[in-house]
Amino acid sequence: MNKQIIGIAAVALALGVGAGYLLSSKNPPASQQEVKTDKERKPLFYRNPMNPEITSPVPAKGSMGMDYIPVYADGDQFGDEPAGTVRIDPVTVQNIGVRTALAVRKTLTREVQSVGRVDYDEERITRLHPKTEGWISKLFVDKTGEQVNKDTILLSLYSPQLVSSQEEYLLAMKNAETLKKSPFPDIRRGAVDLLRSSRERLELLDVPEHQIRELEKTRRLKKNLHIHSPFDGIVVNIGARNGQYVTPTTELYLIADLSNIWVYVDIYEYELPWIKVGDEAHMRLVSLPGESFAGKITYIYPYLEAKTRTIKVRLEFKNPGLKLKPNMFADVNIHASKQVKAIVIPSEAVLRTGSRNAVFVVRGPGRYEPRDVKLGISSEGLVQILSGVKEGEEVVTSAQFLIDSESKLREAAAKMMDVKKPTAADPRPAMDEKVTGMDMEGMDIEKGKE
Repeated sequence: MNKQIIGIAAVALALGVGAGYLLSSKNPPASQQEVKTDKERKPLFYRNPMNPEITSPVPAKGSMGMDYIPVYADGDQFGDEPAGTVRIDPVTVQNIGVRTALAVRKTLTREVQSVGRVDYDEERITRLHPKTEGWISKLFVDKTGEQVNKDTILLSLYSPQLVSSQEEYLLAMKNAETLKKSPFPDIRRGAVDLLRSSRERLELLDVPEHQIRELEKTRRLKKNLHIHSPFDGIVVNIGARNGQYVTPTTELYLIADLSNIWVYVDIYEYELPWIKVGDEAHMRLVSLPGESFAGKITYIYPYLEAKTRTIKVRLEFKNPGLKLKPNMFADVNIHASKQVKAIVIPSEAVLRTGSRNAVFVVRGPGRYEPRDVKLGISSEGLVQILSGVKEGEEVVTSAQFLIDSESKLREAAAKMMDVKKPTAADPRPAMDEKVTGMDMEGMDIEKGKE
């Protein structure tokens, strides 16, 4: 029985060896096929296995004793295509996760974010001072924060100078009426001029028009004269009280019109080139959740804050309902450098190396061309392309670092095509011949072996 089993095993082994021999004779190993293929193809150059940037037009060894790797032509890689163009098969494209996007035209703005401080509109602030000395008889508006309208009576003032000016005006009126029928033109003209100058003096002393008309009608002196508000606004400060003696240096009222307010923001030095007068801005406040206010830049101050390295920028906003109050803080977004119909691509498509910016443009299925680009403004994940990419071209947005590594190797290969080819008699270049990226240390080792 044991002899029978041993015999069967011997027959099976013989059949297996024979089948293996037949398969090996019909299909040689892949390594042999590759060696045969490599021998049939002629290398373009040889690359250092430790540093791909070091190449040689002839076989060589590196400083570590490793043989240079031969690099072969890749179809029409070095034909009419730009240097550095990469070819990748569809399977590899899918495996490394290559994604692309089209260059399109779009209106693009850059958002500059900052914290703003609400303040008064300096052009809508009035400080009221009396034009003459006197005593305050009565304050009609005696509370700060009170809303006043244009021509609202603020206070009444007794001033001896105002009383005497009224007397002069009444005498000028009487004199003009008496001399109206004088036969002498100069006398009539002098009376009219005196009347006009007396009235102008009252106007210059801020006597209101309605009191002048009342004086002309009644011909009776007014002991107290009124001071009126020049516009609609809020009383911010009151500088005098009832019975107080005031002079032209006394500030009676500080009135501010809050229908329009200013907002100050600080812009960093590197953001200054992006903003300009007229740029739109939006503002939100913690005290007014859910509300947004639209305004614009009206002035950029011509100096820099030395401590903070910022530039103060003034914005102007409408204030409906007087919701915005001075000294509030707000979050401000400035839509700077608005570019209409700019060519834009995703920001992640750009390879930024410090000295240059580049993208990979799809030239066809599995073909990617590197291009230097000039960038403009960037916002919302997009960047403006000033030159290098045209509208409608497709750019790589992911895995471009892997493609870039291969592109640099291909570009180096393209440059090696310009190296002078060796002659048949002397396959090695002469020592004085320029060899791009030649590892001379490796050549010395090879010479020692020879």
